[in-house]
Amino acid sequence: MPRRVLQGVVVSDKANKTVSVLVERRIMHPVYKKFVKRSKKYLAHDEDNRAKVGDKVEIIECRPISKRKTWILVGDMMMQTRAQTRDTSTPEAREAKRTVAKAKKAAAK
Repeated sequence: MPRRVLQGVVVSDKANKTVSVLVERRIMHPVYKKFVKRSKKYLAHDEDNRAKVGDKVEIIECRPISKRKTWILVGDMMMQTRAQTRDTSTPEAREAKRTVAKAKKAAAK
């Protein structure tokens, strides 16, 4: 069985060697036929603590590392997009910034 690969935004990097990644997907509502956003947070292993809040990353499924951590960060996408996420002129960067702000607001409650 192939390993799943997901793309998301890092919303927390406070833990050592662990990042929290918010993955959003769009599903069609069965009755209204409109697309609805669904999101879920995954804990991913970051061996070198390179990922920062707001980075777009890819995570890949792996064997269980701890109770909730069964994903590993893929390094390529993170390094390529770090410059883009810091630049607020692109729509993706603005969306990442909003997602981080929402996550911080939710954590403060």
